[in-house]
Amino acid sequence: MREALFVKQNSAKWHLYDKLESQDPDVLAERFIEITDDLAYSKTFYPKSKTTAYLNGLASRFHQTIYKNQKEKSNRFVGFWKTELPLLFKKNERQLLYSFLIFVFFCLIGALSAKYDDQFVRVIMGNSYVNETNENIAKGDPFGIYKGHGEFTMFFMITSNNIYVAFNTFIWGIMASLGTVYHLMRNGIMLGSFQYYFFSKGLGLESVLVIWIHGTLEISAIVIAGGAGLVLGNSLLFPGTYTRLESFKRGAREGTQIAIGLVPVFIAAGFLESFITRHTEMPGWLSGAILAASFLFITWYVIIYPNILHRRAKTGNLS
Repeated sequence: MREALFVKQNSAKWHLYDKLESQDPDVLAERFIEITDDLAYSKTFYPKSKTTAYLNGLASRFHQTIYKNQKEKSNRFVGFWKTELPLLFKKNERQLLYSFLIFVFFCLIGALSAKYDDQFVRVIMGNSYVNETNENIAKGDPFGIYKGHGEFTMFFMITSNNIYVAFNTFIWGIMASLGTVYHLMRNGIMLGSFQYYFFSKGLGLESVLVIWIHGTLEISAIVIAGGAGLVLGNSLLFPGTYTRLESFKRGAREGTQIAIGLVPVFIAAGFLESFITRHTEMPGWLSGAILAASFLFITWYVIIYPNILHRRAKTGNLS
């Protein structure tokens, strides 16, 4: 767009930020992100203009205010999960939705494939896993596989593996998003066939109450990692008004922030799977309560809370 139109669309916001006196690090961080985005655009299309010089000075002032002492750096760290990450969820809600829909689609493909092909589950899950689970079912302990290792050993194995899977799902978005779609396909088909397997054994409800104690957080995080991968891939495919390189830098930064922000979720999921899921004899109401709490947390943190913050940001009140 022409520089005059760019200035007209954003001048009111810039003047508001220029007069901003708040010392709340969350407010400052949000403003800094928006100003640097505008500065990147201005540098791309109007590199020697007064607009670029003005935005550069404004961004520098925000940067100095945010990072002027160690206390604010600490607050900035907390503010990442409190403000920045939820706002990234809001900003990229379309990619998160696409990731969810792709994952659900392939879950259904996996379930249907398992229904019409008796050997499909063995192909996906492996003979050893299926054989062991069949033996556990015969012994009356269908989910005994979650008791096969010590709690701490399982925790480190599961958590590291889940983080690895998530970052793979994100990083392969660099292949024009196709790599991310492939990983969502793999995990979706695996989950669909895995879940259908227990339903076919008459253990559907029991499997949900046991497996989804940890699965709610784990699967949600993988879907969100898929959204991060689509952010990365789509930045190359659809640069919009930015140069392709600048768009990629923005997509890589935002995707990486989302992926890193998932680490605590995977740690929580690993803890639940290692220390809680193994107690398959727990009352159904208790496992249902844990599952519901995980679901409500994800719904609140990824959907509801980001929308609340977004509305506050529009009014200039993020405190």
